[in-house]
Amino acid sequence: MEFKHLGHKSNAPSKALESFPTPANIELVKFDSNELSSFCPVTHQPDFNQVSIEYKPDALCLESKSLKLYLWSFRDEAKFAEALAGEIAEDIFKAIQPFWIKITLAQNIRGGLQLTAIAEKRK
Repeated sequence: MEFKHLGHKSNAPSKALESFPTPANIELVKFDSNELSSFCPVTHQPDFNQVSIEYKPDALCLESKSLKLYLWSFRDEAKFAEALAGEIAEDIFKAIQPFWIKITLAQNIRGGLQLTAIAEKRK
């Protein structure tokens, strides 16, 4: 198995999501990150988000370094939080074809409002 990022120096964001065969007895995989940022497409102010990625793997699991670089790739993109959650769910689903995936994106409070967007996709 050859990885583009894992085991190699990577100093730039990437949209490439890598995977590996699911080990035996794995029922749920969950990633949490508070390092997801983008900016508002209207105000161009930065948005800082916490994201939770949960999925039930089928044949493939998501490799974590490629996921980190993937999340980094949104830093310079103008996206509403709801669209960002949906895009992450769609991209990961395409990459590893899990039985189901759930993305919970919580945007840091701005203007006194807490925004949480949840995107789900199933086979």
